[in-house]
Amino acid sequence: MRAWQLSEHGEPADVLRLVEDAAEPVPAPGQLLVRVRATALNFPDVLLCRGQYQIRPPLPFTPGVELCGEVVATGDHVGDRFLEGERVIGTPALPAGCLADFALMDAADAFTAPDPLDDDAAAAMHIAYQTGWFGLHRRAELRAGETLLVHAAAGGVGSAAVQLGKAAGARVIAVVGGAEKAKVAAQLGADLVVDRREQDFVQAVRQATGGRGADVVYDPVGGDAYTGSTRCIAFEGRILIVGFAGGTIQAPQLGHALVKNYSIVGLHWGLYKQLDPAAVAAAHTELTALAAAGVVAPLIGGRIPLEQAADGLTRLAAGDTVGRLVVRP
Repeated sequence: MRAWQLSEHGEPADVLRLVEDAAEPVPAPGQLLVRVRATALNFPDVLLCRGQYQIRPPLPFTPGVELCGEVVATGDHVGDRFLEGERVIGTPALPAGCLADFALMDAADAFTAPDPLDDDAAAAMHIAYQTGWFGLHRRAELRAGETLLVHAAAGGVGSAAVQLGKAAGARVIAVVGGAEKAKVAAQLGADLVVDRREQDFVQAVRQATGGRGADVVYDPVGGDAYTGSTRCIAFEGRILIVGFAGGTIQAPQLGHALVKNYSIVGLHWGLYKQLDPAAVAAAHTELTALAAAGVVAPLIGGRIPLEQAADGLTRLAAGDTVGRLVVRP
C-alpha cells in the first residue's frame, strides 16, 4: 500500500516521504483495519510532523488523525459492533495514521458515519465538531441569546464552532483574516464578520454588543487573538482555549481575569476519549442528528489526491486554507 511516513521531525514538506510499498497494518485485538476513503487534514498533523504535539509516536510513523473509512477486517474482541464494508469515521491508532491507503482504528474510537454526509464531509465531521460541542456546551455552557466570538472562523475548527453556535441559538461574531475568508464566514451564517486585517476586532465586538462584550470566546489561535479577547469579554464571560495555531502560547494575566470577572476555560478534547468515552458517543449521536437535519455541514475547502498530502499540510500550516482540506487516496 501507499503511505506517507516520516523518520525525523521537521516541516511536513521536508520530512514526509511517500512510500509506495509500505506494509499493510494488521489489526490487534480491539482494532479495525479500514480502507481510507477520505482524510481530513488537521493542524495536529503539522504538529506531529514537527514533534510538537502532545502525542509523539515512535519514528517512523504515518500521520493523519481524522478519516472516513470502510471496515476491511477486525481484530479479536471487536464482536459484531462493526461489520465488513461498514463506513466509519473517527481517529486512527497511531503510528498507523490515515495518510495512507489503509489505517488502523481502535474500535472505541470509531463511529458510524452519518448517512447524509459523503466521504469527504464525513471525514471532517469528527474532531472539529466534537471539539466544538464539548467546548461550547460542556465547558463554556453557551446559552441561547448569548454572543459568541469565534476566531479563525473560516478554518476547520472555527467553521464548526460558527455552525454549532448558531445551532445553539447564539449570536455569532466571526473573526477572519482576509476578504475571501470573510465571505466564507458570512456564508456559514455568522451574524457579524470582522476582517482583522482591515478592522480592530476588539472595537467591532464592543460596538456590536453595546459595550458589553462577548459572552463566550472560542479561540483556537492564541497570541494576539487571546489578548484582544480579554479586552472585549463580557461580565462573567468565558474565554475558551482550544489551541495555539498562531504559534504563541500566551501567559494569562490572572489579575485581569479577577478584576473583570471572566473565566479562562481550557479544552483538550482528547481527554474525553480517555476519561469519558460515553460522553463522546453521546455527542456523536447529537452531531449526527444535526447533520441529518442539515443544521451542520463540514466546510470542505479543497480536495487533493494522496500524492499531494505533504503540500496540503504546508498550505494548512501557512493558513492558506479554508474549512477542511481533504485527501482522497
